[in-house]
Amino acid sequence: MMDAYDRFELLINDRVVKTPVAIASMAGVVDAAYVLERAAHIGAAFIGGYSIDGPTLEASRQMAEGGRKEFLYDDPLEALGREIDALKQSDVVAGVNLRGSAPAAYATVAEAFEDRVVYEIDAHCRQPAMLAAGCGEFLLEHPARLVEIIRALKSEDVTVSVKVRAGVAADDADLARTVWKAGADILHVDLMDFGHNKLRQIRNASPLTLIANNSINTFDRAMDAFSHGADLVSLARNSDPWTLAGLDAAITRYADEGGWYNAPKQLCRGGDIRALAFCCMPVKPCPLLPALERLGLSKNEYLRVKQEAVKGTPLENGKSTCFGSLAWCCKISSPCMFRNMTLEQRGLSAREYMRCKHRLAEKILHRLFDEETADESS
Repeated sequence: MMDAYDRFELLINDRVVKTPVAIASMAGVVDAAYVLERAAHIGAAFIGGYSIDGPTLEASRQMAEGGRKEFLYDDPLEALGREIDALKQSDVVAGVNLRGSAPAAYATVAEAFEDRVVYEIDAHCRQPAMLAAGCGEFLLEHPARLVEIIRALKSEDVTVSVKVRAGVAADDADLARTVWKAGADILHVDLMDFGHNKLRQIRNASPLTLIANNSINTFDRAMDAFSHGADLVSLARNSDPWTLAGLDAAITRYADEGGWYNAPKQLCRGGDIRALAFCCMPVKPCPLLPALERLGLSKNEYLRVKQEAVKGTPLENGKSTCFGSLAWCCKISSPCMFRNMTLEQRGLSAREYMRCKHRLAEKILHRLFDEETADESS
């Protein structure tokens, strides 16, 4: 039986994520007990949100008095410690969604619990009391403060997620790049009503692990998110055991059959930049050419990157294909007798072909984003 890493090849906080289905935080609701009841069919969970200093605890009390559910306690570290300890019995990758008024508050929590959990910065809450305390959406309108918090957490050598609401920052792609450059590892995006176009925009801006959130409670919606850049999908209000079990089963079955559970749509059909793995040589007018121009990649560089990336792999050859190599062949869902004939001749299954394309996409993205980082540091 295929193991979880072989199926999804997904790691968070140096732990295998057994399924790309997560639970998002809901203040006053999602705690360790909530997660443990659903642990069989989720790969990650973010408990909270938890207020972690005086100003945000006071904001939580005000919100509770107004009728909202909140986690209220006298000692944040003691309360978080109990929850984190309770989650040790599970194979779910645990994260804590935190609301603090200053970078030092986050660093204090990370110093206490080190790498036991993922630390998620709540840049999502839009309640006036939290905004006044300097957290939630306040951070999207003051990205310099958000950067300070990310750096404070990373100074403790921990994994950092940032939970945001799409459409609040001046430019979501710029925001993604900013949090990536600041050192964040994960971007957890409430897509609101923007859908996959926003997701693709964010995916094209950074190599962060990307979690898509908001009404993704069916297999079709999950696949739409995956095919436009998401690595995981998360549920909040609809995170009941039945919905989670159905999603987990359907996504697992798709991964076992297809080989690449979150393969992008082809570039000419609206896919994100991972779809360069499916593009042919740049010999005719098509969406590839403007995509390369936006990326600052010349035709010759594109050719060289793909040719180097497939050396020594099953994609290197393919004399019967249009361009003499499987490197330039399209997604397995697109009919092509020449590609299929080559796969049969080489004894390569459709599933194995897609796994090779996944490796190719990873190498292309590393080339694009790692080189950008190197250019900026030189």
